[in-house]
Amino acid sequence: MKVSFIVPCLNEADNLPRLFEEIDAVVAKAGLDVEVILIDDGSSDDTRELISARARADTRYKAVIFRRNYGQTAAMAAGIDHASGDVIIPLDADLQNDPADVPRLLEQIEAGFDVVSGWRKDRKDRWLSRRLPSLLANGLISRVGGVRIHDYGCTLKAYRKSVLEHVHLYGEMHRFIPILAAWAGGKVTELVVNHRPRTAGTSKYGIGRTFKVLLDLLTVKLLGSYATKPSYFFGFVGMALVALGVCCGLAVVGIKVAAVAWQHTFSLGLLGAFLMLVGMQSVMMGLLAELQVRTYHESQAKPIYLVKETVGLEVASSTVTLPPHRRVS
Repeated sequence: MKVSFIVPCLNEADNLPRLFEEIDAVVAKAGLDVEVILIDDGSSDDTRELISARARADTRYKAVIFRRNYGQTAAMAAGIDHASGDVIIPLDADLQNDPADVPRLLEQIEAGFDVVSGWRKDRKDRWLSRRLPSLLANGLISRVGGVRIHDYGCTLKAYRKSVLEHVHLYGEMHRFIPILAAWAGGKVTELVVNHRPRTAGTSKYGIGRTFKVLLDLLTVKLLGSYATKPSYFFGFVGMALVALGVCCGLAVVGIKVAAVAWQHTFSLGLLGAFLMLVGMQSVMMGLLAELQVRTYHESQAKPIYLVKETVGLEVASSTVTLPPHRRVS
């Protein structure tokens, strides 16, 4: 089983030499077949030179140099695209993740899980600015995504390469990979891992990132639950608004029939008309989205399902062809 480490780097020159030593020590002790893909995400210090030199000196190390800063999700996506291992393990370059936890993650992969998520149970970060927002965000993500794990923000995870074949990352969506994998039928678990305080460099995370995560969570939920049936979402909202508008209209009629003197009757009627108009627009938007989805899938031959394996059957469509090791004949 070949293992691909993915290490996004942004101005981590002070931490990289020690990180290389720790990775080499874990690989030698566990006897792992590895490659280490180092991604420079537009660093302004000596990070680029360090990872380039390491890649030239050790064939197990690979360097991917971005033209500018694209963000952690883009760096993760680049690492996944260039990885050749059966298992992919992302790792922060700031030394807060402990490479010594990797063999324990791999044990869970060998036990049959497709995703093993690290849980920084004893997290060494500031409580108000880092731990509290993370606690609230993790609770919300678990509820919305339906995958109950404690720490979506922990970079240290282990993924089977097969569960990432149909995952496309944008925005801050790298933290939602366990949800996307679970929706594709993957088995997800979590494991308590060591978390260490940062000793060099500066953190790249801020409170503003929480709002980006919430917006991406909304996107993931809509894509996951309504990607092939958007008319259900927009239609439900539209019908609810139309129903409220009808109720307002009936209330206005009732007030007129009962000859009740109420100075807001005209405003209530306008509200009813507005709600019905917006509701009908929402229903029409759902129909347009339905047409776009059908065009997207049919014009590009995109599958609406993923096949894990077949028994006594050859898969005809190349869009759902399985890797040889996943087929059963």
